[in-house]
Amino acid sequence: MKKQYIIPIFVPHLGCPNDCIFCNQKSISGQKENMTKEKAKEIIEDYLENIKAEEAEVEIAFYGGSFTAIEAKQQEELLETAYQYIQAGKVESIRISTRPDAIDKETLKRLKKYKVKNIELGVQSANDYILKRSNRGHNFATVKKASKMIRWNGFKLGHQMMVGLPESTRIDEINTAKALIKLKPKMVRIYPVLIVKNTRLEEEYNQGKYEPLPLVQAVEVCKELVRMFADKKIDIIRVGLQNTEEIAEPGTKESEVVAGPYHPAFRQLVESALWYDAVVGKIKKLNVKVKEVEVTVNPIDSNNVIGHKKENVLKLKETYDVDLILRQDEAIKQGKSKIEITKTYHDFLEE
Repeated sequence: MKKQYIIPIFVPHLGCPNDCIFCNQKSISGQKENMTKEKAKEIIEDYLENIKAEEAEVEIAFYGGSFTAIEAKQQEELLETAYQYIQAGKVESIRISTRPDAIDKETLKRLKKYKVKNIELGVQSANDYILKRSNRGHNFATVKKASKMIRWNGFKLGHQMMVGLPESTRIDEINTAKALIKLKPKMVRIYPVLIVKNTRLEEEYNQGKYEPLPLVQAVEVCKELVRMFADKKIDIIRVGLQNTEEIAEPGTKESEVVAGPYHPAFRQLVESALWYDAVVGKIKKLNVKVKEVEVTVNPIDSNNVIGHKKENVLKLKETYDVDLILRQDEAIKQGKSKIEITKTYHDFLEE
């Protein structure tokens, strides 16, 4: 099976008709200058130099901003630049991210011409009040219409949603996930809201009008969302913003993050919490006092079972006085496990 590679090209804030309350795309993407076809070509060439073509499935991804809202001529230039590498057999496909209100028949026709395969929509919430509160400039009906058009025209649909938007609650976010599942995306990204410099959200934070989610609460909500999407076999391609010099621990030299549930291993925290729940669930089903539990997983899942900085091991010991023993087995499918109770307190006392 070929390894998948993505060549990211950021087009920060080009074409976006308004400023969302949380958004400073140049900080989020780490891209300070506008993208041109010359820069795009340079980025693609740099990435391809380090990819062994015979082992790779390469996709060029236009991230940031609102790709289909930029001037049609510039869309064509960037798509044409990427398409040349498809024609040369060096790249398999193109992915774009955009706004739901920047999708129409003409746009989809253009994207199909250049072999775009995946289209991700920045949805953020299914609650119209929260969308308006965040200055998104569209409602959820627009999301539904755009999503259906994308799927009907043969593209793979992706959604991006946010956790912790102003006045949004856990129930709102659960309902957003339910609404997105009904629209049948192939993939989803989940982003907890971070307060970034030079945004309206930073102003509200400084004025005491907005309080970001604590890290623990953000992890708990995202854990529920990940479980919901995974149950429906929807690919969760990111949980938390990608770490860059700008998206880093608040207070560090280059960081643009003012506050919020930032963590360099946010996804691991979420996935570790899911594994912890699975182990505890197994223990609670037994009518005995458990002393030791053995969890066998694919080696890829080992770190998440143990938890960030051995958090799961320590929490099991502290909360339930249970020792966690980890075993690895490549024959076990990633995401699956074998959980066995290897010692109870009855066994312990008899030793």
